Amino acid sequence: MTEVAEKIRAKAAELLAGGTVELVLGYEKGTVPLRTTPCFVRDAADVGRLVWNGSCENNLAQFLIKRPGRAAVVAKGCDSRALVALMRENQIQRDQVFIIGVPCTGMIDRRKVEKILAGRELVEAAEEGGRLVLKGHGFTESVPLAEVVHETCATCRHPNPVVYDVLIGEEVPPKDAPRYTLVERLEAMTVAERDAFWAREMQKCIRCYACRQACPMCYCSECFVDCTRPAWIGKTDDPGDTLLFHAGRAYHLAGRCVECGACDRACPMGVNQFLLLRKINKDVEDMYGYSAGLRVEDTPALATFNPDDPQAFLTE
Repeated sequence: MTEVAEKIRAKAAELLAGGTVELVLGYEKGTVPLRTTPCFVRDAADVGRLVWNGSCENNLAQFLIKRPGRAAVVAKGCDSRALVALMRENQIQRDQVFIIGVPCTGMIDRRKVEKILAGRELVEAAEEGGRLVLKGHGFTESVPLAEVVHETCATCRHPNPVVYDVLIGEEVPPKDAPRYTLVERLEAMTVAERDAFWAREMQKCIRCYACRQACPMCYCSECFVDCTRPAWIGKTDDPGDTLLFHAGRAYHLAGRCVECGACDRACPMGVNQFLLLRKINKDVEDMYGYSAGLRVEDTPALATFNPDDPQAFLTE
């Protein structure tokens, strides 16, 4: 990880010093263990702030939407897919972005780490030889990194950037774990069981909209939940209103979600919203054979009109 970070810094310094870009967008160390924060570097002398590790979880694509000037961005596989999707929707211009691609072995799921710590305070964390070493007052614990990566990373098919100007680090193999195990369990439930499951999930939600703010594909200037004329949804924590928010957001992401998991990680209450998004992604793949953010030239599944489409769903 240190070697990759050094190469990112070197490339960032080169781009800034040469005037190729006016900004490098990456990650810097956070204020607590297992945290990083988006880093905006405009001077080659400041590239030492840039880091790379298993906590670089933010999807930085959202910071480039409609941004004037040329910028460089550090992009994982899912980040690059978001960049492609946003280019396809004319939110980002390809010639305005220099993509520093970095293959990703997975982002650390802090909720899994918290279970391991069982209430103990974490003072320091480090990645060493495929393991995560956790240190606190009176304890040191080491766990395999593979056991604490986020669910989206554990089943990721595109850990390597799908588009880039320079690739830093060795490519990593896609995960061969089944992607839709949890979705299939959901589909196997009865209607009553699914209704009870989502009712329990919606009770957790506090309507903070952190999921919406973290998602690179939620870029509407006014979200449907904020509209007042007409008011599409109530401003309460009523389970019905909450479910309508999550369902509406999920449908807006049909054929657009790049499965970065940003929404899931941003949620302070642990709402399993990614399961709903993955279910919709599965349906889009099954019906249209389409996955978002793989090629700029692809026409989005729900923006395609075929006059010969039998549309059997209307009569079945």
